[in-house]
Order: sequence, then C-alpha cells, then structure tokens
Amino acid sequence: MRASSPEAVRPSFWAVPDPDRPPLWATPHADAADRAACRTAIRAGSRSFFAASALLPAHVRRPAYGLYAFCRLSDDAVDDVAPAARNAAVARLSARLSRAYDGRPADAPADRALADLVVAHAIPQALPMALIEGLAWDGEGRRYATLSELTAYAARVAASVGAMMTLIMGSRDPATLARACDLGVAMQFTNIARDVGEDARAGRLYLPVDWLRQAGIDPDAFLADPRPSPALAGVVARLLAAADLLYARSEAGLSGLPRTCRPAIRAARLIYAEIGRELERRGLDPVSARARVDGRRKAVLLARATLAPSFARPTERDAPPLAEVAFLVEAVAAEPVPAGPAWWDVPGQIARVLDLVETLRERESFSGSGFAPEGAPHAVT
Repeated sequence: MRASSPEAVRPSFWAVPDPDRPPLWATPHADAADRAACRTAIRAGSRSFFAASALLPAHVRRPAYGLYAFCRLSDDAVDDVAPAARNAAVARLSARLSRAYDGRPADAPADRALADLVVAHAIPQALPMALIEGLAWDGEGRRYATLSELTAYAARVAASVGAMMTLIMGSRDPATLARACDLGVAMQFTNIARDVGEDARAGRLYLPVDWLRQAGIDPDAFLADPRPSPALAGVVARLLAAADLLYARSEAGLSGLPRTCRPAIRAARLIYAEIGRELERRGLDPVSARARVDGRRKAVLLARATLAPSFARPTERDAPPLAEVAFLVEAVAAEPVPAGPAWWDVPGQIARVLDLVETLRERESFSGSGFAPEGAPHAVT
C-alpha cells in the first residue's frame, strides 16, 4: 500500500535508547505463548516458508517465526481495510514498529517477538520500514512501468525480509546480504507470476506495464476482464526467466551462512522456484487456476536441499547488489553491532540459559512423541 508521501508515515529510523532502562536482552518481551502464536500464524499463512523452516536450527527458527508473523500481521493490516483507510493503517503500522524499536511493543505476540529479535540481531529499523513502505505502495494500487520499478517494489516487500533473515542467521557480510536480497526478489517475482489472475480480480496489476504493452495487452482491459492468452503467457515466462537468473545467483550466498542454516534456505529457493515450473506445466496460465507445489513434491525438494551440493560459481558471490536493493545492504553496514551480555551480566546469562532449556524441551517433546517437528517433510501439506 503506497503512501502518496512515504516520508509522512515514516518514523525516525534510529530510536534513542533510554540509558535508565536495562538492556532488552535482560528483559525479553515475548514469552513461550507468544512464540507459539507466531509459529501458528506462519503455519497458516505461509506453508512454503513453514516447510522450509523445519530445516532451520531451533535458535534461528524461533525468531524467524516472530519476524514472519510480524510481516504477515503488517500485510493483513493493510490488505484487510477499505482503500480509503489504508494510509491510516500504514501510519499505525509505522507507529507499532517505532514502539517495538523503543522497547515498548504493542500488546500482541508478533510485536513482542519483533521487539526482542531486532535487538538480539541488531536489525536496522530501515529494513522493516522498507517493508511497510512497500505495503504502502500496495495500498495506493501503484503499477510498475518497468522491471526496474517492479524490482524496487520487490526490494521492499521481499528482499528486506531476506536481509533480516540473514541477520537472524548470524551473517552481516555484504556479499551474503546481496545474495539474500537476490533470493527475496526472485521469490517475489514468482509470487507475482503465480498470482496474476487473483491480483487482477482484486483490481491489482504487478506485471511490468511496458512488457504488457509490448505483448499487445492493454492493462486496463486486462484488469476489467482477465483471461489467459499466448501473449500473457509470454509476459509470465519473461518474469519467471528474470526470477530464475536471480535464483541461480542467490545460490552463491549460501557459503556465507552457517552450515546448519544452508539446507533451509536452499529448500526455500527450490520450493519457490518449483512454483514457476508448475506454472510452465500448466501452459503459463496464471488466470484459470493458482499454481501450487503439492506436499509430496515439497518433501522431495526438502530432501534434495539437505543433500544437494551448491553449483554456484564463486564469482557470483561477490557480484554487486542489484541497484534497487543496495539501500538495504548499506543500512546493515551502517548499523552498529552491540556486544552480547558479558559474563558478569547475570540477567543476560539467565536469559540465554532459559533459551537453551526451552530448546532442549522442544527437542524432547519431538523425540518423545514419535513425530518430527512441525513442517518436517512427512508433515508438509
């Protein structure tokens, strides 16, 4: 949802900490019930991410659920209101984000989880603010004349999330962040290709307008009566090809992530790219039905993600970020990284021990029940 003046809804990026307040790691906001609520929200809202997240180590999976829950909350907060109320919804989201960064989150599980994770992983406020700006563009019904303009939108609603996930996984390397942004943009291109019909019926159009016109498709006429056609199939194929180039380049960023995180990210890439393959099998018709990757195919891709080696060329890892996402990488570079709790910081150490105990209990519950963690291959739907 776009704000006609993004600056009007954008709070100051850098909150000034209160020197009299204890460090946030000593006073976590989210409890076990909040984390469970975040996991439930993402299980219902993003099956592909939920499936891939089963491969993440628990200490990464937990804040990842919180991040995605806040993203889902933000998307719904703007989508589920009347068009005339969307600017106000964006302003409320910006205020909630400021409260989370100020250590005073709104009374909701996703807000409390966000307040904890942005401090624990030193996430610059510019990253979630970029997401909210992209949602503001959605609310305005903005169209994108060129692939570059569409990439700028994808940078906000998807690459920003990829960058935040990279920080949660423990990497702040600019090259790794650039490849994470490639993956986010590629996923968004895939989502757009898949949802052409659904979006059109809701009055939205994301395909590059100049591509449509080159194919002989009038954008307004298509929105009024969305139908599959060879011309539309050609535009969709073009967008999937752009996504595939970025999927391939994103593979080079895996080496910059902890080994325990690589299978999950590769799984996400494989599952989302498979949506494009399913579209191709359906004749590149995104209007008549929504392409889906079924549970059995997801299970195969999850298994492949744990076994397949990377085939990325080393030179791709150091390729500069896309111009449209460079501001995200630069925001991370500009963010100071606070040290964790020192050995004499008793509250901080207690928080870490409690987190470890919770992780061990989680593992025991999985092994004792005879079932794999939620989202493991055999449980994928």
